[in-house]
Amino acid sequence: MSTGTAFSVAATTPEKLPAKQKKPLVRRRMPDRSQRVRHMVQFAFLGLNAWLAVEFLMWVRYFESHGQTRYVERPAGVDGWLPIAGLMNLKYFIVTHHFPAVHPAAMVLVATFLLASLLLKKTFCSWLCPVGTLSEVLWKLGRKFFRSNLTVPRWLDIPLRSLKYLLMAFFLFIVISMSAEALNDFLIAPFGIIADVKMLNFFREIGLLGMTVVAMLILLSVFIRNFWCRFLCPYGALMGIVSTLSPVKIRRDTQACIDCGKCNKACPASLPVDRLLQIRSLECTSCMECVAVCPAENALQLSLPPRRNNDPAESEGHASAARWRTRALAPRLVAAILAIIFFGLIGIARATGHWQTHVSHDMYMQLVPHADEYGH
Repeated sequence: MSTGTAFSVAATTPEKLPAKQKKPLVRRRMPDRSQRVRHMVQFAFLGLNAWLAVEFLMWVRYFESHGQTRYVERPAGVDGWLPIAGLMNLKYFIVTHHFPAVHPAAMVLVATFLLASLLLKKTFCSWLCPVGTLSEVLWKLGRKFFRSNLTVPRWLDIPLRSLKYLLMAFFLFIVISMSAEALNDFLIAPFGIIADVKMLNFFREIGLLGMTVVAMLILLSVFIRNFWCRFLCPYGALMGIVSTLSPVKIRRDTQACIDCGKCNKACPASLPVDRLLQIRSLECTSCMECVAVCPAENALQLSLPPRRNNDPAESEGHASAARWRTRALAPRLVAAILAIIFFGLIGIARATGHWQTHVSHDMYMQLVPHADEYGH
């Protein structure tokens, strides 16, 4: 071989680059229980909502039968399904400093969930919301039977995600543009008083179009992770915006992380967890699924900002442990804080007489049987 030929071969053959050295894996000392705890909270809250629904149906049937069926007290917790009324009452309270007489529980529950989002990021969506729970069950069933879920391409995902923020902006515009007097007049009118009954009647008397829409949402939720929550839920959009102020976030320790990418694959919101130091995205619900699959000690956690490491001579393992000591939130602590917020605010509302709607028995007897006749 000539010298020129040898030079040509050498010039076109790429040199072998040294392989990226893998970080040593320091495995977790304790098994992760975040999903077990979260699922317990989810299904307890789902059960609570089911019980409220049964009681509310019995209450409505009593008035529809003109007192011929068993009477139960109206469960004020059903106001949690009236988020627009809750926002209206919240604005009314902020402007007038007076508690509303109709659906005050809606305001208390909106305030509860906003406070939870402020303190613990968007935990309402992945820990408490019954729709979020059912949505999660559906996509996990889809993954079980079809082995995977569909991934919406980025060019379509971003505009679809904007839909829930547009819906949120629309509802907020309506609430904000109304005066306190207009809000009060709306809520004490027949339509406002029995908005909960009309909501129930919508599902009891659902037509073909409504059934088709619900069936499509269920089907899409089987194939696409959290379809409703990700693209259409204005309530979740509001919680996401409030959650940006939370000091608690999913945080990654680059020294402990081994770059396995498992967290990225596990994230229901398809966030690049393995490339970020902290998850600031409005889409993060603090479900901790990424934390659950992480194999490395102290590499990923739901936490407050880490401590500074002032000892450069300390080993990486000890330094990482020191950074997150008393900063990381254990799943049981998250559940306990949510319970304190939820039962604490409701307890205060009950004790001060601001939980039940103050409408007479006779007025309900007049309005409930004719709910479908009242428009807004």
